[in-house]
Amino acid sequence: MVDGMNSTDLRLRQGKSRTRKAVIGVIVLAIVAGGGWYWQRQRSIDAESGYRTSIVERGDIRVAISSTGTLSAISTVTVGSQVSGQIIDVLVDYNDPVEKDQIIARIDPKAYETQIAQGNAQIASARASLTQAQATLRNAELDYRRKAELVEQQLVARSDVDLARAALDQARAQVNSAQAQIRQQVASTETVQVNLDRTVIRSPVDGVVLTRAIEPGQTVAASLQAPELFVIAEDLSKMKIELSVDESDIGQVKVGQNVAFTVDAFPNRRFDGRVEQVRLSATTANNVVTFPVIVTVDNSDGILLPGLTVNAEIEVSKREDVLKVANSALRYKPADGGTAAVNPRAGGRDGSGIVDDLTRTVAALQVDSKQQGAFDAALAVVKERQTARQTQSPTGSASGGGLGMRGGLPPGMGNVAPSGNMQAQIRQRMMERFQTDFAAFRSTLNDEQRKTWDMALSELVNAKRAQIYRLVNNAPQAVTVRVGASDGTMTEISGGGIRDGDAVITGERARE
Repeated sequence: MVDGMNSTDLRLRQGKSRTRKAVIGVIVLAIVAGGGWYWQRQRSIDAESGYRTSIVERGDIRVAISSTGTLSAISTVTVGSQVSGQIIDVLVDYNDPVEKDQIIARIDPKAYETQIAQGNAQIASARASLTQAQATLRNAELDYRRKAELVEQQLVARSDVDLARAALDQARAQVNSAQAQIRQQVASTETVQVNLDRTVIRSPVDGVVLTRAIEPGQTVAASLQAPELFVIAEDLSKMKIELSVDESDIGQVKVGQNVAFTVDAFPNRRFDGRVEQVRLSATTANNVVTFPVIVTVDNSDGILLPGLTVNAEIEVSKREDVLKVANSALRYKPADGGTAAVNPRAGGRDGSGIVDDLTRTVAALQVDSKQQGAFDAALAVVKERQTARQTQSPTGSASGGGLGMRGGLPPGMGNVAPSGNMQAQIRQRMMERFQTDFAAFRSTLNDEQRKTWDMALSELVNAKRAQIYRLVNNAPQAVTVRVGASDGTMTEISGGGIRDGDAVITGERARE
């Protein structure tokens, strides 16, 4: 019976294994087939048109700045000696944990103990002198009073009274001098006592000993500056990285950005950090200007060590679910210098226009129902105006949120590049229209939301624009799009009626 059950279990496991392998095989075939279809499609498009093309796709773009730096403790304390002498005890070693006020070393105290004994003797001597001076003062006071009484009876000369008065003043001065000498000796002895206490070196913080620069028997001299005895890291569960960022990239670095980094000690593991500070103290080396950027790192597991070299990437921008195109499409210009047809419906559709970008911005603001209602109402007005313009003029455009511009140009401009002044006027008109359309929605936002909204609107209206060429009916069609983030290979684009799956020209095939 047991053998029968075992054979049944074996057949079930074999059946599950075959099913799993079949599913994996189907997935692999689907991937291969999809890749083959894409390659064949691209090849057929290129072959038919004589142009090399790239397909617009939707996905994520992550923009990061690469830099190198060194790990270190957030706070390190250098423990020195304020007194000179010979080290007689070293009570901690490298990597030892220490607590605040824990004794970590001792300096030979004999010289200071001797000075204290000498000071105590001098204090005793000064006190004896004070007693003698006080006795002299009492005698001088009695002598002066006697002579002052006798001079009234004309039994002593007035000069004798004057001499007694002078002797009294001298006695008082000697008492004051003896008292001052005692205070001086006490202060001197207290100073020696402070130095004696300093012969016991204590840890100023809780932490871990990073370096130890002394050995028993070594003599330290603190005449000019405190010699370095130990370096203690206050807390290695939190560490920092000081990155050197080039001046051309520092404008993109902001506090709070995420940082991913690796260290050579653990090449297969990625660590995370956060930009804590962008320091203003620039450094110039070989005519290259860099700025220090401080990144904080959680090291709760204690795996990271001070001094490790870090290869870091600062994530300055991450755009999710956006249209992106190969950078070569932005560089392409017709070889013959001729003009390509301009898209007559360069509208912002399928989530690629400014309005759709603002919709994503509002979603990120986490607005409440009232705020969402105000935004939807303003959005409906904008879309109604877009539809009206498209209906009234077949060559009109909804680009720019219904401002009647084609690819960022005023109607009738065709594919003529606008001047700088005209571009500024276009952007100003777009900004004014959007501010008017969404004024009621903006008034419902709090200060932080309003700041984010204004920044997003300004970035969209003032975004860089570029002309790309979409392949339509085997002919290039010029389209002006807004250019966003780029990772060096792919660039975010929006507007111009560009949709996911469109073929854009990246080059021309050699004519046979």
